[in-house]
Amino acid sequence: MPADLAVIGLGPYGLPLAQAAVAAGIPTIGYATGPEAGSLSPAELRRMLAKGFRVVEDPAQLGRVRTAVICAPTPRGADGGLDLSQVETAARTLAERLRPHTTVILESPVHPGTTEDFLRPLLEKGSGLRAGRDFHLAYSPSRVDPGNRDFTPANTPKVIGGLTPACTESAATFYSRLTDKVVRARGPREAETVQLLETNFRHVNIALVNEMAVLCHDLGVDLWDVIRCAETKPFGFQAFRPGPGIGGHGVAQDLSGRTSRGLRMVELAQQVNSRMPGYVVQRAAALLNEHGKSARGARVLLLGVTYKADLADQQNSPAQELAIRLMELGASVSYHDPHISSWSVLDRPVPRADSLYEAAADADLTILVQQHRTYDLQGLSVKAQLLLDTRGATPTGAAHRL
Repeated sequence: MPADLAVIGLGPYGLPLAQAAVAAGIPTIGYATGPEAGSLSPAELRRMLAKGFRVVEDPAQLGRVRTAVICAPTPRGADGGLDLSQVETAARTLAERLRPHTTVILESPVHPGTTEDFLRPLLEKGSGLRAGRDFHLAYSPSRVDPGNRDFTPANTPKVIGGLTPACTESAATFYSRLTDKVVRARGPREAETVQLLETNFRHVNIALVNEMAVLCHDLGVDLWDVIRCAETKPFGFQAFRPGPGIGGHGVAQDLSGRTSRGLRMVELAQQVNSRMPGYVVQRAAALLNEHGKSARGARVLLLGVTYKADLADQQNSPAQELAIRLMELGASVSYHDPHISSWSVLDRPVPRADSLYEAAADADLTILVQQHRTYDLQGLSVKAQLLLDTRGATPTGAAHRL
């Protein structure tokens, strides 16, 4: 059966889209743009393949679909901005095979203006076709939340901004097969800025609550109780919780160098969040010292080294920096994670604990970095010599909480 959809980029944005499309009965092919790692389990991938999903290596297949969605990763580059190299590769590959009347949609996180000023010229030059006349072009921000069982592509509204009204409607027709609600933006720049706002909203609010964690510790206030009470307010407040840093694929964007002002609050949020691994290590060293132990030579067990609970994705996980800083203090670091069978830091393998309770009992300090569902935190708090909980997941009084 010929495919209706080509998902270009099989990482954290492309694989969930392909999964949703396959579940909706849309014949779908996937095309990788680089060495990508998604968040789907092997079992989920097997189910997709059983339903007809195909990963293709021949780019000629991209010219046989009605809709092509570019989902290439855009990690932070050396200059601090977004690296669009995989988007460019995807665009050039697609352009050579692009046929009239195809709908092309960009879902990768990008700066406002990218669809019109960067993607459009690549597609037009490579294909000889004109966007808005010969083919449809639109932007739709990815709203993937890996592991979220309550909000899936089917019940999460999809924002769409097309180059022309006809482009918007063509993209809306496609996404209406996947989701219950489609929201039309005025254009691609507005849709791109939706992604900017949503990502930065998360980073700024996490930074605020991370600063509150430091302040509350200094004041002797239980921040977790403060949050518990504050989230009962039915308006004007949304609960965020602190942690040892911020991870994932959504990169905060302050637009420095792209506008005269940029987003100063986002820049400050990045600074606050980037300091959290160092703060956690500072707290860990102080906790060891309070119990007559030095960080040098201490056995430290890190629990959960992924960026998010119950996933195997390590993208930008703060566990890396925690381990590096602990090693710099002379600590002996090991880890446990039910989703990660091997882990390296600075190209050195970190010992993996096979028996969780024995490892916690043997370690001078256990740090809960990520709260996986399989962890019995009550049991761990009893077994561990010292437990530093960076997620506020343990019962009150059972551990030292961030």
